[in-house]
This record gives sequence, structure tokens and C-alpha cells, in this order.
Amino acid sequence: MGQASGPDFRPLYSQIKALLTERLAAGEWPPGQALPSETALAQEYGVSQGTLRKALNEMEAERLVDRRQGKGTFAAKHSAARSLFQFFLLVGENGERQLPESRTLECLAGKADRDERDALELKVGAPVTRIIRVRHLRERPVIYERITVPGELFPDLQCGKDGEVTNTLYDMYEARYGVTVVRARERLRAVAAGESEAGLLGLPVGSPLLEIHRVAFNISKHPVELRISRCSTAHHYYLSELD
Repeated sequence: MGQASGPDFRPLYSQIKALLTERLAAGEWPPGQALPSETALAQEYGVSQGTLRKALNEMEAERLVDRRQGKGTFAAKHSAARSLFQFFLLVGENGERQLPESRTLECLAGKADRDERDALELKVGAPVTRIIRVRHLRERPVIYERITVPGELFPDLQCGKDGEVTNTLYDMYEARYGVTVVRARERLRAVAAGESEAGLLGLPVGSPLLEIHRVAFNISKHPVELRISRCSTAHHYYLSELD
């Protein structure tokens, strides 16, 4: 398993998981590509297939890989469906999930402010791109969203010819820039709609909104996106299922 800088007291399967995750983060297996077989990986690391399988099971639970019966293990790949069920938690009153449609208002480059630097672990003066958009569910404007990403990770990110940024951003991050979002940390609080938000969402000024402050992380556990969403919950609610 190679030279270690010091004793590693983690279980062996956890060490194997860390090594495999490093290889994913380095792009050795791009999203959607098959990993070597369990037998081959177990031989490579000099461990039992049971140990290797336990490492892969944990990686699957963290959505780092997809395991397909009879086909093998694949580096996880984003899709609209995956984004919907893993990262979009606003649902209709009947519990129905629907992928929102987006209308981009702005897509501008700038320098990170203090909040963006803190959330994304950036230096003073670091370039960022900011996207402001409104998201619709069943043609009803429901979410006012401000997104900030590091310029170094996402160079030349800009609106398309029609002024729109792709609807499912995590797909685009992965396909165009090789950045795979695997987890996010969210903070929620109630806020009052300001003038611009109220106008865009068709609400009276001061209407209650649910603010979702999200920082998204890549495979290497580095923050890659700050997203602040202000959501009307008049016809929707935030669903979090705890196991």
C-alpha cells in the first residue's frame, strides 16, 4: 500500500477508501468510467476482497461511486435525476419532486467578498463568478438564487448566447470542468422578502421566505460553490428524510 508518513490507526477498509477517493479526485477514473474489478483492486492493494468491498460500499453510500449488479463499479456521474433527489429538497404540498426550470438574471465576474472568501476558503482578491437566477416549479416562480463559484476552478464560466446558464449546474461543473459535487452543507433560516425578491417571486414585500445557505464540496472535500436560495413556501416545503 506504499510508504506512510506515520502510523495510520484507521481500519484497513477506511485506508483503502481514502486511497481510492484520492484517485477519483485526481481524475484517474472520470465520471461514468468503470473502476477495475474488485479482484484486481484487492490484489493491487494486497487486501481481501471483503475489505475492498467494504471500502466500496462506504464510497457508494457517499455517492462517490455507482455499483451496478453484474456490471461493476463506476465513478459517480451527475444527472438531472441525481441532482433532483440528492440536492434539491423542495417538494410540492403532495410530496412530489420536480426538477425546477431556471431563468438567469445575471452572470458576472468579480472579486470575492468576505462572506464568499470565508465560505469558499479563498484569498483576498480571488476571482469569482456570480450567477443570479429565478427558479420555477410548474411555471410558478419559487426560488431566488445567488450562486458564487471560484474563478480558478471555473474559468470562462459565463452565460450562453441566450443569456442562460445551464439549468442543472452540477452536471455542467462535472462535464466541462471536471468538478464533481458529492456533498453539501446547508443552514436554514426564515427571512423576509426584499423588494427585488418579492417582485421576481410575485409576493408582497416582507413575505416570509426560507433561506437555504449551501456550501457544496468536491471529492477532495474542498468547497466549490456557495449558493444562497430564498424560497417561497406558500405551495412547497423543504423535505429532509433522516435515517
